[in-house]
Amino acid sequence: MAAIAFPDIDPVLISLGPLSVHWYGIGYVAGILFGWWYAKRLVSDPRLWPSSAPDRLPIQPVDIDDFVVWAVLGIILGGRLGYVLFYDLAVYLDDPMRIFALQQGGMSFHGGLTGIVIAMIVFARRRGFSVFSLFDMIAASCGIGIFLVRVANFINQELYGKPTEFALGVIFPVTGDGVPRHPSQLYEGLLEGLVLFGLMRLLTHRFLKLADPGFVGGAYLFGYAIARIAVEFVRLPDPQIGYLAGGWLTMGMVLSVPVLLAGLWAMVSAPGRRPATRG
Repeated sequence: MAAIAFPDIDPVLISLGPLSVHWYGIGYVAGILFGWWYAKRLVSDPRLWPSSAPDRLPIQPVDIDDFVVWAVLGIILGGRLGYVLFYDLAVYLDDPMRIFALQQGGMSFHGGLTGIVIAMIVFARRRGFSVFSLFDMIAASCGIGIFLVRVANFINQELYGKPTEFALGVIFPVTGDGVPRHPSQLYEGLLEGLVLFGLMRLLTHRFLKLADPGFVGGAYLFGYAIARIAVEFVRLPDPQIGYLAGGWLTMGMVLSVPVLLAGLWAMVSAPGRRPATRG
């Protein structure tokens, strides 16, 4: 049976005394920095905002600069609390201090999404522009970061998939069984990250959908939910939860359904939000 040997990559990039720099953390930092840079390029290009005068664009580069700290807090706090609440609540109730042990892993995409949405709502109201335009910026910019974090999941040998005879099956040493498995982390990185990033760029640069606040963000949510649900069929669920509803439904699928519906609503209702200008 054909299989790919797991590459010998240490999850720790470098250790300096008691300080260890993990690929997982590098993925988050690099993704946020790229998203910051890319979002500033989007809001600095008036060609992408055909219905707005250059001096009245919905969001200015300084807004993106100021939002970065809000985004980091929303992602980390939301991602951690989402994992605690949805995936392993009993363990953290027994030992609440483990909530702060981020070095042990345990982040939820859906929790991070909720956290950053709350941050966007509060920030946009304080600045006086539509939260939907800010949502579009973040959605168009986050794909590379998601790809990098999923690659880090692969390096960490976590979130791997079911056994497979597929030619791209990978033998993860951490399982100890020598059985090839779907590299579901890489499937997610490709679909949720690179593919969706490319699709969002088509929407922003070819179809100029930033003129319809909320459409790009809605398209990302819809696309993410479809990709996540599809990969969940070959990804093993978290062991402390297992399968739901007869042995095929996962928590990832359940949490993706409201994301899908929210994305569909945002796309359908987007045209009625024109024009996207800042007074």
